[in-house]
Amino acid sequence: MISRSLVSARFPTKPLGEVVEFLDNMRRPVTESERVDGPYPYYGANGQQGTIDGYIFDEPLVLLAEDGGHFNDPSKGIAYRISGKTWVNNHAHVLRPKPEIDLGFLCRVLENYDVTPWVTGTTRGKLTQAGAAQIVIPVPPLPEQRRIAEILDKADALRAKRRATLRKLDELTQYIFLDMFGDPATNPKGWPERMLGEVFEICSSRRVLESQWKKEGVPFYRAREIVKLAKDGYVDNDLFISEDLFNELSAGNGAPKAGDLMVSAVGTLGACYQVREGDRFYFKDASVLRFIPKGEVEPAFVRYAFSTDYVLGQVHSGSGSTVGTYTIARARQTRLYLPPIELQRRFAHLVERVQRHAKLHSAAMRHFDSLFAALQRRAFSGGL
Repeated sequence: MISRSLVSARFPTKPLGEVVEFLDNMRRPVTESERVDGPYPYYGANGQQGTIDGYIFDEPLVLLAEDGGHFNDPSKGIAYRISGKTWVNNHAHVLRPKPEIDLGFLCRVLENYDVTPWVTGTTRGKLTQAGAAQIVIPVPPLPEQRRIAEILDKADALRAKRRATLRKLDELTQYIFLDMFGDPATNPKGWPERMLGEVFEICSSRRVLESQWKKEGVPFYRAREIVKLAKDGYVDNDLFISEDLFNELSAGNGAPKAGDLMVSAVGTLGACYQVREGDRFYFKDASVLRFIPKGEVEPAFVRYAFSTDYVLGQVHSGSGSTVGTYTIARARQTRLYLPPIELQRRFAHLVERVQRHAKLHSAAMRHFDSLFAALQRRAFSGGL
């Protein structure tokens, strides 16, 4: 995370409004129902939102989130570069650097900047143009800016390679799944089909009040943490509950155990994480569902079935108030073929071998993330 005090440590600084031109008056929002798919990227606060059949801009620019950005967790990125023919909606500021600022350097400064001192609003933070214009930007000489941007670009490229390797390993597991069992939508091998409620006990958690959240203790996961775990295998959590409360909630069978599946039930629906030996956490009621296996089912098999269009289609189905939520009732009715348990276990064994490699790459990924953050801090404080 980059802060105002960090960037003012050595380099001269200026407000953002003095080193860029805001092109916000050129933005044009288009509702999703009115947007026509086309060859041009359509951008919002957190990156590309789709495509469109026209464009507004045709030059290299920096976009900075206005509302809906990750202001409480800037490590996820609040600014990014665009180029070529593009369209930007009204949820991102459009910045054209003035001659004294290198575009790549500007983006690297802003992408993980803690802008909370300039954000207004409580329920949905907004970085107004007036607020964004006050963000303090380091302004070293242009050659130094370009040197810093080049170093950070190279370091980020190494992180990208690690992420690509992890994606390939996940794709390998998905390929093994389809090769062994076939597409669940067509079930070419004629496996018997069951409802998940027949082979899992599906439940949410006991309620934990926001006033009971802590800054240390036992990790407390919401849907967003489960999504991160399902995707990357690790999460940098910032919410906890006390040991005493965890022990109280864990009485009986109340806490997740190795082999359980945790499924995100709000926001990004259907992200599925298999609890591992040594995991110790609690989870938020309604936003996460817990699948406790019973009978002849291998959790690893179902975990990867959740990445198929067939299962995800059922996860996202529904009407009225159930849209955007994966309810226990719908989870119990979700259908999936069940091959013989011996075949499911053979698949789980293959997955375990792939995951050993993925675990090594995940650890390396976390190490690269930490190094990159340290490199950023050194770069913008003048210590690189």
